[in-house]
Amino acid sequence: MKSKLSILLFVLTLTTPVSGILCQAGCAAAVVACYSGAGAVFGTVTAGVGTAPAVLACNAAFGVCMAACAAGALLAPAP
Repeated sequence: MKSKLSILLFVLTLTTPVSGILCQAGCAAAVVACYSGAGAVFGTVTAGVGTAPAVLACNAAFGVCMAACAAGALLAPAP
Protein backbone atom coordinates (compact mmCIF):
# COMPACT_ATOMS: atom_id res chain seq x y z
CA MET A 1 0.00 0.00 0.00
CA LYS A 2 2.79 2.40 0.91
CA SER A 3 4.60 1.83 -2.38
CA LYS A 4 1.41 2.49 -4.40
CA LEU A 5 0.92 5.78 -2.55
CA SER A 6 4.54 6.74 -3.17
CA ILE A 7 4.18 6.01 -6.88
CA LEU A 8 0.95 8.02 -7.06
CA LEU A 9 2.55 11.00 -5.34
CA PHE A 10 5.56 10.78 -7.63
CA VAL A 11 3.36 10.74 -10.74
CA LEU A 12 1.30 13.67 -9.46
CA THR A 13 4.48 15.62 -8.82
CA LEU A 14 5.64 15.03 -12.38
CA THR A 15 2.34 16.01 -13.95
CA THR A 16 1.56 19.10 -11.86
CA PRO A 17 2.26 22.24 -13.87
CA VAL A 18 4.42 24.12 -11.39
CA SER A 19 4.34 27.26 -13.50
CA GLY A 20 0.54 27.36 -13.19
CA ILE A 21 0.76 27.02 -9.43
CA LEU A 22 3.34 29.79 -9.25
CA CYS A 23 1.20 31.97 -11.49
CA GLN A 24 -1.84 31.55 -9.25
CA ALA A 25 0.26 32.24 -6.16
CA GLY A 26 1.50 35.44 -7.79
CA CYS A 27 -2.08 36.50 -8.53
CA ALA A 28 -3.07 35.84 -4.94
CA ALA A 29 -0.14 37.84 -3.59
CA ALA A 30 -0.95 40.71 -5.91
CA VAL A 31 -4.64 40.84 -4.95
CA VAL A 32 -3.78 40.75 -1.25
CA ALA A 33 -1.39 43.68 -1.77
CA CYS A 34 -4.02 45.49 -3.84
CA TYR A 35 -6.64 45.07 -1.14
CA SER A 36 -4.18 46.23 1.49
CA GLY A 37 -3.44 49.33 -0.55
CA ALA A 38 -7.19 49.97 -0.74
CA GLY A 39 -7.48 49.65 3.04
CA ALA A 40 -9.33 46.34 2.97
CA VAL A 41 -8.59 42.71 3.79
CA PHE A 42 -8.88 40.18 0.95
CA GLY A 43 -11.62 37.64 1.56
CA THR A 44 -13.67 39.84 3.89
CA VAL A 45 -15.40 42.10 1.35
CA THR A 46 -18.40 41.13 -0.73
CA ALA A 47 -18.92 43.04 -3.96
CA GLY A 48 -22.13 44.77 -2.94
CA VAL A 49 -23.47 48.24 -3.61
CA GLY A 50 -21.22 49.97 -1.05
CA THR A 51 -17.97 48.36 -2.17
CA ALA A 52 -15.14 50.80 -2.74
CA PRO A 53 -14.16 51.27 -6.40
CA ALA A 54 -10.54 50.40 -5.55
CA VAL A 55 -11.63 47.01 -4.19
CA LEU A 56 -13.71 46.36 -7.31
CA ALA A 57 -10.65 47.18 -9.41
CA CYS A 58 -8.62 44.69 -7.36
CA ASN A 59 -11.28 42.04 -8.01
CA ALA A 60 -11.24 42.75 -11.73
CA ALA A 61 -7.44 42.59 -11.91
CA PHE A 62 -7.46 39.34 -9.94
CA GLY A 63 -9.92 37.82 -12.40
CA VAL A 64 -7.79 38.85 -15.37
CA CYS A 65 -4.66 37.47 -13.71
CA MET A 66 -6.27 34.11 -12.91
CA ALA A 67 -7.69 33.86 -16.43
CA ALA A 68 -4.19 34.43 -17.80
CA CYS A 69 -2.88 31.64 -15.57
CA ALA A 70 -5.59 29.29 -16.81
CA ALA A 71 -4.86 30.16 -20.44
CA GLY A 72 -1.15 29.65 -19.85
CA ALA A 73 -1.81 26.28 -18.28
CA LEU A 74 -3.77 25.19 -21.34
CA LEU A 75 -0.98 26.27 -23.67
CA ALA A 76 1.90 24.87 -21.62
CA PRO A 77 3.13 21.45 -22.67
CA ALA A 78 2.41 18.67 -20.20
CA PRO A 79 5.49 16.87 -18.88
